[in-house]
Amino acid sequence: MRRALLRVLVVTKIFPNSLEPHSSPFNRQQFAALGRLCDVEVLATIPWFPFASLAGARTRASTLSRVPTAEQIDGLDVAHPRFLYVPRIGDAVASPLYAASLLAEVRRRRKVDLILASWAYPDGAAAVMLGALFGIPVAIKLHGSDINVMGERPVVRAHLRRTLPHAAAVVAVSKPLGERAVALGAAPARTFTVANGTDLERFAVRDRDAARRRLGVPDEGRLITFVGRLEREKGVLDLLEAFALVARTHPDARLVLVGDGSAREQVVRLAAPLGDRVLLVGARPHEDIPDFLAAADVFTLPSWNEGTPNVVLEALASGRRVVATRVGGIPDVLQTDELGTLVPPRAPDALARALGEALDRPYDPAVIARNAPIRSWDDSARDLFDVLTRALRGAART
Repeated sequence: MRRALLRVLVVTKIFPNSLEPHSSPFNRQQFAALGRLCDVEVLATIPWFPFASLAGARTRASTLSRVPTAEQIDGLDVAHPRFLYVPRIGDAVASPLYAASLLAEVRRRRKVDLILASWAYPDGAAAVMLGALFGIPVAIKLHGSDINVMGERPVVRAHLRRTLPHAAAVVAVSKPLGERAVALGAAPARTFTVANGTDLERFAVRDRDAARRRLGVPDEGRLITFVGRLEREKGVLDLLEAFALVARTHPDARLVLVGDGSAREQVVRLAAPLGDRVLLVGARPHEDIPDFLAAADVFTLPSWNEGTPNVVLEALASGRRVVATRVGGIPDVLQTDELGTLVPPRAPDALARALGEALDRPYDPAVIARNAPIRSWDDSARDLFDVLTRALRGAART
């Protein structure tokens, strides 16, 4: 396909690199697909502070100090400029420091048509500052926690209220997230919803028993699978409390937790009384996730807040029924009872009831996959390209 004459500079701190190759696959996939429609270069920033390399493995900044300054990732030219951040007081000064750190990088690329910041703060706020300085329109892509969690912090909220109104476009992965951005000052006429895509070649209906054999998971019994960060806000502690109730009434049920995070020690402690009924497999490469979904009888994501989580789309594409919380864009995806069950966040008892009912309810995986509202990453990238093109035209008129 011939590339359109649109040059996009992506600025984001959530993108893979050689040390974290499995980070943020949704950005990698969408921007790679966008790169087939126009010229895309990525500034995937790396946190830095003075003498970070001397801190050993104690901080992420010290670990990532070994990331090269430039890489080719999925056909994209990716640079890894370092941005200065100040631990403990970071919120107050994050966006001006981020902008100052990228000043030379953007100056060298000032012939780009549009800056696309993927994450509201500090990326989006800093991009608006840089766009104003160099006369480049800016679009801000929102994901969920950047607005729903960080946007609740008074200092961050103040920065967003000052910068969101100046974006040529605000792109949200779900309608509720876009509404939240408007409440923070984004212009309604310049706020758009672009749903994420799914790798439909990788995530498809597959044989459950074959997937379990590949993973070394017991063939017998029913599996509830969670894929995500082991964080309190992801509802993983609520899930363990709920599963303890499910285990009493479903003696053949097991829970598989795929992921890692700051709540891992609490997860291990809560899982201990359940013995081998809970399998903690740690963080796994994205290419392994199709087997974990195929091996499941039910997929669950009891998050406290979300945008539109890709793993829910991937579970449905894999033909697996979902039990998830009624937050963010999840209700837009689980549109019918056939596809899944919605429960309130932070409600282990309701979650336990829904999981038990889901385990007892037979379904046809092919019907789930066929009726799910999923689409490819190429479709998602085309929608994003249309929004960026419209934003560029609007900025030119202004």
